[in-house]
Amino acid sequence: MKHKIKKIITYGTFDLLHYGHINLLKRAKSLGDYLIVALSTEEFSWKEKQKETYFSYEIRKQMIEAIRYVDMVIPENSWEQKEEDIKKYKVDAFVIGDDWKGKFDFLKSQCEVVYLERTPEISTSQIKKSIKDGNNA
Repeated sequence: MKHKIKKIITYGTFDLLHYGHINLLKRAKSLGDYLIVALSTEEFSWKEKQKETYFSYEIRKQMIEAIRYVDMVIPENSWEQKEEDIKKYKVDAFVIGDDWKGKFDFLKSQCEVVYLERTPEISTSQIKKSIKDGNNA
């Protein structure tokens, strides 16, 4: 009997890549066989999240593709695309940080939804603030 590949998808900006991001990607990949990362474009980050990215989409994409847990990177252009992506890529599980807990439960009719605990002591917002304030990590 042939083993069915379990596909996982996660979404994020992954700006100023740090070990919290790596932990999330490693744990997401451990839940399946194939990890897709939907990476927020600059336009989406600004328009929908009011966040300006430090690195361009292309540079962030290259960094994410270099991580051994990641099998594929696609652009995130809208909030609505999650349902389309799950169908298009035949996703078995949607994984996101627990700061979004409950926000994506509507996807449970299409796939498993997993909220992973964030790495508590690190965040991109915290790094940006620390740099702005002139503090070291």
